[in-house]
Amino acid sequence: MASSQRSASRPSADAKADAIPWTTISVVLTALFMAVLDSFIVVVADPSIVADLHASDSDVQWVLAGYQLSYAVFIITATRLADLYGRKRIFLLGVALFTLSSVACALSPNAGSLIAARVIQGLGAALMVPQVFAYVTVLVPAARRHSVYGVLGIVMGMATIGGQVIGGLLIGADLFGSGWRLVFWVNVPIGIAMFLLAVRNVPETGSAATRKLDMPGVLVLSAALFLLVLPLIQGQQAGWPGWVWACFAGSAVAFGLFVVIERGLERRGGEPLVPLTLFRQRSFALGIVLVLALYALIYSYYLALSVTLQQGLGMSALGAGLAYTPAAIAFFLFSMVASRVIPKYGRRVLEVGAIVLASGYLATGLLLVSGPRITPLLVIPTLVLQSVGGGLVITPALNTVLSRVRPESAGVASGVLSTAQQCGGALGVAVIGAVFFSSFHPAAVGRVAAAGHAFAVASFGTFVIAVVAGMVVFLLPKRPAPQS
Repeated sequence: MASSQRSASRPSADAKADAIPWTTISVVLTALFMAVLDSFIVVVADPSIVADLHASDSDVQWVLAGYQLSYAVFIITATRLADLYGRKRIFLLGVALFTLSSVACALSPNAGSLIAARVIQGLGAALMVPQVFAYVTVLVPAARRHSVYGVLGIVMGMATIGGQVIGGLLIGADLFGSGWRLVFWVNVPIGIAMFLLAVRNVPETGSAATRKLDMPGVLVLSAALFLLVLPLIQGQQAGWPGWVWACFAGSAVAFGLFVVIERGLERRGGEPLVPLTLFRQRSFALGIVLVLALYALIYSYYLALSVTLQQGLGMSALGAGLAYTPAAIAFFLFSMVASRVIPKYGRRVLEVGAIVLASGYLATGLLLVSGPRITPLLVIPTLVLQSVGGGLVITPALNTVLSRVRPESAGVASGVLSTAQQCGGALGVAVIGAVFFSSFHPAAVGRVAAAGHAFAVASFGTFVIAVVAGMVVFLLPKRPAPQS
C-alpha cells in the first residue's frame, strides 16, 4: 500500500518539477514587451513631437538615440549587479525607473527634458531586460524551455512590429488632447501593475559564485560600447565626420583592452564581468552574430518603412500603424508555429525562415524597381512574407543563443544577448539609414517617387544583411540542445 502511494505520488512531483512558472514569466515578459516597444513606438510619434515641441531633426533623433545608447551601454553591468544583489531587486529597480521616467517623458515641456528622460528610461530598460532572459534560463526546466523561448520571441517580435501599430493607434486616439504624450503615459499604469505583481510573484535569484563587481571591466566595456554605439547612432545625421571614425577606432582599442583585462582576471581566479569561455560555445558565439544581423534588419527596415509611409506617402501615424497590422499578425502566427516545430526539426526551421525572410526583402525591392508607384497595398504582401520568415527565424534564434548556457552563467549571457540586440539595431539604422536617406530626394522627383526609390534601395540593402544572417544559420548546430 505504501509502495503504491509512493509510486502514485511520483507523477505529481515530476509534473510539478517540469511545470513552467507562468505567473512569474508573464510578469517579466510584460517588462520585456514594454522595453522593446519603447524603442519603436517613438518612431511614429516623431512628426507629432516635432510639431508640439518645435524640436529640430537632431533633437528628434536623440529622443530615440538617448534611449538606445543608455540601454546598450549599461546592460551587461546590470546583469552583474543582479548577480551580486539579486535579480528581483534589480528588476524592481528597473521597473520603477522605467515607469517614473515615462512620467517625465509624458510631462516634458521641451525637447531637452524629453531627451534626458529618455536616457533615464533606457537605464530602466537595461536593468529590466537581462533579468527576463535569466529568469527563463534559471526557473524553467530545460525540457520546457523551448516553449517559453517561443513565447519570448513572439513578445519581442510583436513589440517590434506592433510598436508601429500601437503608436499609431495611441496618437490617433489623442485622448484628452494628449497627442504623442500618450505613448509614454500608457507605460505608467502598466509599470505600476508590473511592480506590484513582481513584488508578489517574482522570486529572488542570483549567482552564488559572484562576490564582487569587476570595476575595471565595467569601465572599459562601458567606454567601448559608448564609443561604438554613439557614432552608429549619430554618424549618418552628422555626415560621417572625423570624430565618428575616431570613436570607432577608440572602441576597437577599448574592446581589445577589455579582452586583455578579462583574460588576466580569469587566469588569477577572479570574477570577470564577461567570462570569455562563453564564446567557446559554438551555438552561443554564432547565435550572437545571428542576433546582431537580425536586429540590424528589424530596426533599420521599420524605420525606413515608417519614413516612407509618413513622409513619403503623407500617411498619418494611425494609417501607418494600421499598414503594419497584417505583417504583425503573420509574425505572431508563424512564431507560434516555430515554437512548436523547433524541438522536432531543429535548425531546418531557422533555415526555412532565413530563406523566406531574405526572399521577402528581395521581392519588395524588385517589385518597387519594376515600375509601379508605391502604395501601402503594394508592399503589404511582401511585408507579410518577411514576417513569415521572421517568425520562423527570430523566435528560435533566442533559444539558440541561450539553450546551452549553464544556469550560473544565465545572467551575463542574457546581458550579452541584449547588448547584441541593441548594437545590431544601431548598426542597422546607421548602415541602412545612410543608404535610405542618401537615396531619398523628394525635391527632385516628388515625395512619393523618392520614397518608393529609397525604400527599394533599403530593401536591397536589408536583403544583403538577411543573406549574411542565413549563412550564419547554416553554421549553427543541427539539433536543439539536449534536454536535461
